[in-house]
Amino acid sequence: MVSDTEYRAVEAFLYKEARFADEARYADWEALWTDDAVYWVPATTDPEIDPNTHISHIYDNRQRIATRVKLLQSGHRYSQEPASSMRRLISNIEVEKNEDDTFVVGSNFLLVELSIQAKHETHVWAGRTTHTLRWVDSALKMSRKKVVLVNAAEPLPNMSFLI
Repeated sequence: MVSDTEYRAVEAFLYKEARFADEARYADWEALWTDDAVYWVPATTDPEIDPNTHISHIYDNRQRIATRVKLLQSGHRYSQEPASSMRRLISNIEVEKNEDDTFVVGSNFLLVELSIQAKHETHVWAGRTTHTLRWVDSALKMSRKKVVLVNAAEPLPNMSFLI
């Protein structure tokens, strides 16, 4: 059972993570991860997919997350120079608490991206995110983030930002 206080803390975490990604606050976003983190965007909507045997758009461990952030900060990610303007909405937040005091959080999202590099094209990204969160030094941190895009199996435009 999740208390109201825990639910509000989880909800605030989701909003903060989204804001950091939207505002290109990469160092702040990276600091939200645990040392054993996994960031996964499967290339399918199949919920039973195994990332070790199927292709993914993103399947990063903690070291690869740090590399991704460094690339975004370096200015050598030309598809994000200048960075896309974006905002996301988060809804349908469902929180479950495991016996080990971790939280599994499902939510829907809608992300609007204005890609300046792509001649000011607007892209709409939508899907379901599942976060696994746990308390580390009195703060919630992500140990896992899975983003299942509605159109995951379709050809996608450049996705060199934080989804």
